[in-house]
Amino acid sequence: MTAEAKAVTTPAALTGPASPPLTERQEARRRRILHASAQLASRGGFDAVQMREVAESSQVALGTLYRYFPSKVHLLVATMQDQLQHMHTTLRKRPPAGAEPAERVAETLMRAFRALQREPHLADAMVRALTFADRSVSPEVDTVSRLTTAIILDAMGLEAAPTAEQLSAVRVIEHTWHSALITWLSGRASIAQVKIDIETVCRLIDLTAPEKS
Repeated sequence: MTAEAKAVTTPAALTGPASPPLTERQEARRRRILHASAQLASRGGFDAVQMREVAESSQVALGTLYRYFPSKVHLLVATMQDQLQHMHTTLRKRPPAGAEPAERVAETLMRAFRALQREPHLADAMVRALTFADRSVSPEVDTVSRLTTAIILDAMGLEAAPTAEQLSAVRVIEHTWHSALITWLSGRASIAQVKIDIETVCRLIDLTAPEKS
């Protein structure tokens, strides 16, 4: 397995830089914060997520909240990471049924898209946070990207480590999925158009597959 492949498939890579593990109490507090963030965003989008309200809803002091998440953008990007982790778990329990890798990836991404479609305000808040993120949020944004990569690689079901060309195709698929989500949220693309775009870009998987000897 190549170093780059390991970087996107090992569990440690999905959690970002090494940091001291949270205690059970700290993890419970973090879960309450993320739940409060998602609930507020689901009701009113990006603007509805106010740090003071998140602190009150999750029953933590405002200063404590800022120690976990320095800004609303950090919080919402972490919320997206949490949502993707839930999606990844669900997809592993019920993997796509397509016969070919491209078909399975397209099905997987459309299932993820429909999950976000059910919570449009939450989806919009998380995508806006990713768009607004500056360098201070890079570790969290990178984790979101690695999770998306892992979801796609799982759906591909490769028998060997992905090649550099396949990883490049995965990155292009990620960019297209993210762009399709933005255009749908802004009302500039229909769900049918999103499906066509996703299915089209997933053909890169076939084009970059190593030739069988």
